[in-house]
Amino acid sequence: MSDSRKKLDEALSRLTPEQYRITQQNGTERPFANPYWDLKEPGLYVDVVSGEPLFASIDKFDSGTGWPSFTRPVFGDAVTEHRDATHGMVRVEARSAGADSHLGHVFPDGPQEAGGMRYCINSAALRFVPASALEEEGYGAFTGLFEEAGTGS
Repeated sequence: MSDSRKKLDEALSRLTPEQYRITQQNGTERPFANPYWDLKEPGLYVDVVSGEPLFASIDKFDSGTGWPSFTRPVFGDAVTEHRDATHGMVRVEARSAGADSHLGHVFPDGPQEAGGMRYCINSAALRFVPASALEEEGYGAFTGLFEEAGTGS
């Protein structure tokens, strides 16, 4: 077994049943019943499986949907987009590039002044790293995002 496969298997074994259902079985959590939909604290949202940086709180907005919503990923290639024709509709699925975790969906109804996109993401697919803990958790390269936005730690 390759080292990367072993690391992925170890990461998957640490997921809660809900995190596994969402990230590995393309599930969706209930709106307004998840930990990050209304979190306002500055910080970084990373893939719960791989730890890959996905979204920053500076790009988060209240979409009124009950799920965390972002205008863009922290890096353009951090999230991949795929056609999803399940549930009798055609949508754009968002997946993490590194671990291929199902994150949620992308819609073209976000704030126009920020590009018009809404990345509607399941909280269970994310782990939140507060801006004040970025350095100690190995994400120190991202502290500048929050200092520039005036939301530093």
